[in-house]
Amino acid sequence: MVINTELLNARKKISDSRPKFVRQESWRYVRLSESWRRPKGKDNKMRLQVSGVPRRVKVGYRGPKVSRGLHPSGYTDNLVFNRNDLMRLDPKKDAARMGHAVGKRKRIEIITKASELGIKILNAGKLSQKEKNETNDAVRTKKG
Repeated sequence: MVINTELLNARKKISDSRPKFVRQESWRYVRLSESWRRPKGKDNKMRLQVSGVPRRVKVGYRGPKVSRGLHPSGYTDNLVFNRNDLMRLDPKKDAARMGHAVGKRKRIEIITKASELGIKILNAGKLSQKEKNETNDAVRTKKG
């Protein structure tokens, strides 16, 4: 389910017109990757913004302020390290991303609490599938 589609569309529209920023002379030398580096040097054509040379990164190419930091699903991305961090999130506009250092036990606790509160977890992975299977098994045993 995607929310904030109008914000995502505005961000995409600006992103489509944004040039691909490449490192100076990365097209000339194989040893230079295309990842952006600020041009330096006295006579550097890219630094001087000579026409015919690739564009420089500038603040004017930035996306809309309201859509910055949005996940592609439209939710705002929030880092979570324990169950109490979930309490400050709004299920209608916020999604949780579990921290890298959170262990398996706490991850399962966070996933169960988030499902109770109706909060989307962006990096639940295989644990959410395992939790769904366990709840289905528990429901089946109660019925049978």
